[in-house]
Amino acid sequence: MSTSNPADDLTGIVGVAARAIDSLGEVGVGLFTLLETVFPPIPSEVILPLAGFLTRQGSMNIVLVFITSTIGAYLGALFLYALGAKLGLERSIRWLSKLPLVDREDFEKSAAWFERHGRSAVFFGRLLPGVRSLISLPAGAERMSLATFSIFTLAGSGLWNALLIGLGALLGEQYEVIDKYSRFLNYAVYAALAGLLVWLIVRRLKKRRKAGTS
Repeated sequence: MSTSNPADDLTGIVGVAARAIDSLGEVGVGLFTLLETVFPPIPSEVILPLAGFLTRQGSMNIVLVFITSTIGAYLGALFLYALGAKLGLERSIRWLSKLPLVDREDFEKSAAWFERHGRSAVFFGRLLPGVRSLISLPAGAERMSLATFSIFTLAGSGLWNALLIGLGALLGEQYEVIDKYSRFLNYAVYAALAGLLVWLIVRRLKKRRKAGTS
């Protein structure tokens, strides 16, 4: 096994992400999760397992990684909650749907999820990709109790983060396997990102065509 920094031995996008996390440390993990909460296309499914992996290599403290990632997720959720409370659901959706790779339909799905499930949607929504980041908007717009929102958000985000960080930590014990197959992991990440990009672009084009013919 290499005696160098484990992050330096990983290649491609996985290596870039690992080196960024390693250089920024536990606080950087919190910043990544904050951004991921506000801008859904940033995947915590890549960031947090890598952070967990690096804790097993001695680069970071796993308890601090869990704490900072959960605080980052909460602060991002709190920003969207405040936005929903201040602007209302419709204006918030109209503003945020202008961001690249973010579609109005994603916000509407989260709003429908909150309407169906109420307060529990804030907790369980944290475990669902696509809903996790956006459920805070309808919670804020409906003026859900901030204390309840905070408890459910911290609990759901903490559970999600613990699962992903724990997975990375378990894989960290098999560094030789990760080092050997990181190239294939890169291919999987590239394919997933490309597929997501194509799907979002095609969906947006279809909506524009439909709007143009109506």
